[in-house]
Amino acid sequence: MQIAQNSVVAFHYTLTNDAGEVLDSSEGREPLTYLHGAGNIIPGLEKQLEGRAAGDKLQAQVAPEEGYGEIQPQLVQEVPRDAFQGVESVEPGMQFQAQTQGGPLMVTVTQIDGDTVTVDGNHPLAGQSLNFDVEIAEVREASEEEVEHGHVHGEGGHEH
Repeated sequence: MQIAQNSVVAFHYTLTNDAGEVLDSSEGREPLTYLHGAGNIIPGLEKQLEGRAAGDKLQAQVAPEEGYGEIQPQLVQEVPRDAFQGVESVEPGMQFQAQTQGGPLMVTVTQIDGDTVTVDGNHPLAGQSLNFDVEIAEVREASEEEVEHGHVHGEGGHEH
Protein backbone atom coordinates (compact mmCIF):
# COMPACT_ATOMS: atom_id res chain seq x y z
CA MET A 1 0.00 0.00 0.00
CA GLN A 2 1.26 3.47 -0.88
CA ILE A 3 1.14 6.45 1.46
CA ALA A 4 -1.87 8.63 0.62
CA GLN A 5 -4.55 10.73 2.34
CA ASN A 6 -5.82 8.93 5.48
CA SER A 7 -3.04 6.33 5.55
CA VAL A 8 -1.52 5.44 8.89
CA VAL A 9 2.24 5.53 8.46
CA ALA A 10 4.94 4.27 10.81
CA PHE A 11 8.52 5.28 10.06
CA HIS A 12 11.96 5.38 11.62
CA TYR A 13 13.97 8.55 11.20
CA THR A 14 17.11 10.41 12.06
CA LEU A 15 16.90 14.20 11.88
CA THR A 16 20.07 16.24 11.36
CA ASN A 17 20.80 19.91 10.75
CA ASP A 18 22.99 21.18 7.91
CA ALA A 19 26.09 20.75 10.09
CA GLY A 20 25.30 17.02 10.39
CA GLU A 21 24.41 17.16 14.09
CA VAL A 22 21.71 14.67 15.10
CA LEU A 23 18.75 16.64 16.46
CA ASP A 24 16.32 13.75 16.98
CA SER A 25 16.02 10.08 16.13
CA SER A 26 13.69 7.14 16.61
CA GLU A 27 16.70 4.82 16.98
CA GLY A 28 16.10 2.39 19.83
CA ARG A 29 12.42 3.36 20.02
CA GLU A 30 9.19 2.50 18.29
CA PRO A 31 8.74 4.14 14.88
CA LEU A 32 6.89 7.45 14.70
CA THR A 33 3.29 6.82 13.64
CA TYR A 34 1.01 9.47 12.14
CA LEU A 35 -2.16 9.96 10.09
CA HIS A 36 -1.14 11.15 6.61
CA GLY A 37 -2.90 14.33 5.48
CA ALA A 38 -4.05 15.38 8.97
CA GLY A 39 -1.21 17.84 9.64
CA ASN A 40 0.37 15.57 12.27
CA ILE A 41 3.93 16.08 10.95
CA ILE A 42 5.66 19.00 9.24
CA PRO A 43 4.31 19.68 5.71
CA GLY A 44 7.63 19.31 3.89
CA LEU A 45 8.25 15.81 5.21
CA GLU A 46 4.65 14.73 4.68
CA LYS A 47 4.82 15.79 1.00
CA GLN A 48 8.00 13.76 0.45
CA LEU A 49 6.47 10.63 2.03
CA GLU A 50 3.43 10.73 -0.29
CA GLY A 51 3.35 7.70 -2.61
CA ARG A 52 6.02 5.76 -0.70
CA ALA A 53 5.50 2.24 0.69
CA ALA A 54 6.67 0.06 3.59
CA GLY A 55 10.35 -0.78 3.21
CA ASP A 56 11.16 2.41 1.29
CA LYS A 57 14.18 4.41 2.45
CA LEU A 58 14.71 8.04 1.56
CA GLN A 59 16.56 11.17 2.47
CA ALA A 60 14.26 14.17 2.74
CA GLN A 61 15.48 17.75 2.91
CA VAL A 62 12.94 20.21 4.29
CA ALA A 63 13.37 23.98 3.95
CA PRO A 64 12.37 26.18 6.93
CA GLU A 65 9.16 27.39 5.25
CA GLU A 66 7.93 23.78 5.03
CA GLY A 67 9.31 22.82 8.44
CA TYR A 68 9.01 24.99 11.53
CA GLY A 69 8.94 28.28 9.63
CA GLU A 70 11.32 31.19 9.37
CA ILE A 71 12.44 33.00 12.52
CA GLN A 72 9.92 35.69 13.43
CA PRO A 73 11.80 38.53 15.19
CA GLN A 74 8.60 39.80 16.84
CA LEU A 75 8.48 36.56 18.88
CA VAL A 76 11.71 37.55 20.67
CA GLN A 77 10.88 39.90 23.53
CA GLU A 78 12.36 41.36 26.66
CA VAL A 79 10.16 41.03 29.75
CA PRO A 80 10.67 42.09 33.35
CA ARG A 81 12.00 39.43 35.74
CA ASP A 82 8.91 39.88 37.94
CA ALA A 83 6.77 38.42 35.11
CA PHE A 84 8.04 35.04 36.40
CA GLN A 85 6.33 35.17 39.79
CA GLY A 86 6.64 31.99 41.78
CA VAL A 87 9.75 30.87 39.88
CA GLU A 88 12.73 30.98 42.21
CA SER A 89 15.49 30.84 39.60
CA VAL A 90 15.05 31.74 35.91
CA GLU A 91 17.83 30.34 33.72
CA PRO A 92 18.55 30.36 29.96
CA GLY A 93 17.04 27.30 28.28
CA MET A 94 14.02 27.15 30.60
CA GLN A 95 10.66 27.02 28.85
CA PHE A 96 7.41 28.62 29.94
CA GLN A 97 3.92 28.93 28.56
CA ALA A 98 3.09 32.59 27.98
CA GLN A 99 -0.44 33.90 27.57
CA THR A 100 -0.67 36.08 24.45
CA GLN A 101 -3.48 37.76 22.53
CA GLY A 102 -3.33 34.82 20.11
CA GLY A 103 -3.53 32.25 22.91
CA PRO A 104 -0.88 30.26 24.78
CA LEU A 105 2.67 30.29 23.38
CA MET A 106 5.69 28.27 24.50
CA VAL A 107 8.70 30.54 25.03
CA THR A 108 12.31 29.75 25.81
CA VAL A 109 14.47 31.96 28.02
CA THR A 110 17.50 32.94 25.94
CA GLN A 111 19.20 35.62 28.06
CA ILE A 112 19.03 37.28 31.46
CA ASP A 113 20.40 40.78 31.99
CA GLY A 114 19.74 42.02 35.52
CA ASP A 115 15.96 42.37 35.89
CA THR A 116 15.34 41.85 32.16
CA VAL A 117 14.66 38.40 30.70
CA THR A 118 14.75 37.75 26.94
CA VAL A 119 12.31 35.09 25.76
CA ASP A 120 11.91 33.55 22.31
CA GLY A 121 8.56 32.21 21.11
CA ASN A 122 9.97 30.74 17.89
CA HIS A 123 10.13 26.95 17.62
CA PRO A 124 13.70 25.84 18.47
CA LEU A 125 14.08 24.54 14.88
CA ALA A 126 12.63 27.64 13.18
CA GLY A 127 14.85 29.00 10.43
CA GLN A 128 16.72 25.71 10.02
CA SER A 129 16.83 23.32 7.09
CA LEU A 130 15.97 19.84 8.29
CA ASN A 131 17.50 16.65 6.91
CA PHE A 132 15.63 13.42 7.51
CA ASP A 133 16.96 9.93 6.90
CA VAL A 134 13.74 7.86 6.77
CA GLU A 135 12.79 4.19 6.60
CA ILE A 136 9.08 3.45 6.26
CA ALA A 137 8.13 0.55 8.52
CA GLU A 138 4.38 0.22 7.88
CA VAL A 139 1.54 1.72 5.88
CA ARG A 140 -2.11 0.84 6.50
CA GLU A 141 -5.53 2.29 5.92
CA ALA A 142 -6.81 4.41 8.80
CA SER A 143 -9.96 3.39 10.66
CA GLU A 144 -13.05 5.61 10.40
CA GLU A 145 -12.50 6.63 14.01
CA GLU A 146 -8.87 7.66 13.35
CA VAL A 147 -9.93 9.76 10.35
CA GLU A 148 -12.75 11.35 12.36
CA HIS A 149 -10.42 12.19 15.25
CA GLY A 150 -7.53 13.32 13.01
CA HIS A 151 -4.88 11.12 14.62
CA VAL A 152 -3.75 7.51 15.04
CA HIS A 153 -5.11 5.37 17.84
CA GLY A 154 -3.02 2.69 19.50
CA GLU A 155 -3.78 -0.97 20.07
CA GLY A 156 -7.23 -1.44 21.60
CA GLY A 157 -8.58 2.01 20.81
CA HIS A 158 -7.90 5.30 22.54
CA GLU A 159 -8.36 7.23 25.74
CA HIS A 160 -9.30 10.90 25.29
